Amino acid sequence: MASLPRGFRGLMAAQFLSALADHTLLIVTIAHLQYLREPDWWAPLLKFSFTLAYVVLAPFIGVLADAICKRRLMVWMNALKLLAAAALLYGAPPLLAFALVGLGAAVYAPAKYGLLTESVSPSQLVAANGWLESTVVLSVLLGTALGGLLISPLWLQAEAVQQLAGSWPLRAGASAPGLNVSLAVVIAGYVLAACCHLAIVPSGARYPRRPWHPAALWTHFWRAQATLWQDRSGGLSLRVTMVVWGLGALLQFAVLHWSVQVLGLGLDQAAWLQAVVAVGVVLGAVWVATRVRLQQATRVLPLGWVMALVLAASVWVSDWRAAVPALLVLGLLGGMLVVPMNALLQHRGYRLLTAGQSIAVQGFNENLSILLMLGLYAGLLALQLPVRAIMLLAALALAVFVLRVLGSRSRRRTGLQTDRLRLGLSGRLPGRR
Repeated sequence: MASLPRGFRGLMAAQFLSALADHTLLIVTIAHLQYLREPDWWAPLLKFSFTLAYVVLAPFIGVLADAICKRRLMVWMNALKLLAAAALLYGAPPLLAFALVGLGAAVYAPAKYGLLTESVSPSQLVAANGWLESTVVLSVLLGTALGGLLISPLWLQAEAVQQLAGSWPLRAGASAPGLNVSLAVVIAGYVLAACCHLAIVPSGARYPRRPWHPAALWTHFWRAQATLWQDRSGGLSLRVTMVVWGLGALLQFAVLHWSVQVLGLGLDQAAWLQAVVAVGVVLGAVWVATRVRLQQATRVLPLGWVMALVLAASVWVSDWRAAVPALLVLGLLGGMLVVPMNALLQHRGYRLLTAGQSIAVQGFNENLSILLMLGLYAGLLALQLPVRAIMLLAALALAVFVLRVLGSRSRRRTGLQTDRLRLGLSGRLPGRR
């Protein structure tokens, strides 16, 4: 990391703390829904409302990230997340509060990744992505673990927490008393993230001004979509990251539900078990960042088969001691698969489009996949389909997808070899006459 540009550590610290607060807030809000006695399928709707802004605002956020200093934009969006968490603290509807947090995160993402792409050379992009994705997943890990701690009886029944909760200036019934203090801890995380943004160094990149008329933005965005999808490497990496992030969002909630329903754990303990997956992703991301170059990114695709097999085998585990290594391996494979694909996608997007625009296109597609998967998951839960069956369906979908991707690549190679052979034969025939 020593060779990476000045200010990169500040970028990592700022996005880590902001994302840490996001994931802690998710666990605390799920506990808040349980306190309100809402049905289980409401939990994935929190993530659904969080993700909605990524899709709806995709044509606009890339232009915004290219038009405004990215560091300043990140500070503003972190402040919006803070205000949304404070609104939840004072009794705002959970889905509305999470929609505001999602709005902040949706604009934060192209600013963050755009700044990374502008500041780092292509030769360093996989390594930089590995470090950044490691901190993203580490924020998931520690955020989930911290959320589990903040909803545990050990925390909620502590004397100091009870005293703070008793003097909290909230209207009655806004939340469980101890959860009010937990939300205050989350807000403190956003405050720390705001301080870390001061260490970020702007890249100084400038882009031509584009019209802000909605029709023009939509037209420009869909042209950018077509450009990236029609690129061979860009289209491949888009497909892979869409599927991996979509299934990852589904499994984030499925692991929680499976841990409670099958392993018999409480929500706070299930959050710790979910964090094991994140540990594996961090290890996989760090490993692949030091060993795989951008030109070798597609070599990790067969890992998707192994990942599907591990997921299918994990479904039948009924003891948490056996679940830990299975989930660790699952996360390890996910990190090794997604980091090179993400770096390849960013590289092709930056070559073909602007930094902010390419990240907006990537965010639209990946988060559309997340929305569809979460909607499907909530629907299957509402139909009372067992969580084991849902996880098996996810494993089957991943295996079929990887089979189709590898099959299409194999057919393309065969077609290119046939074309070369035909050209070679036609080139020799005139010489024989």
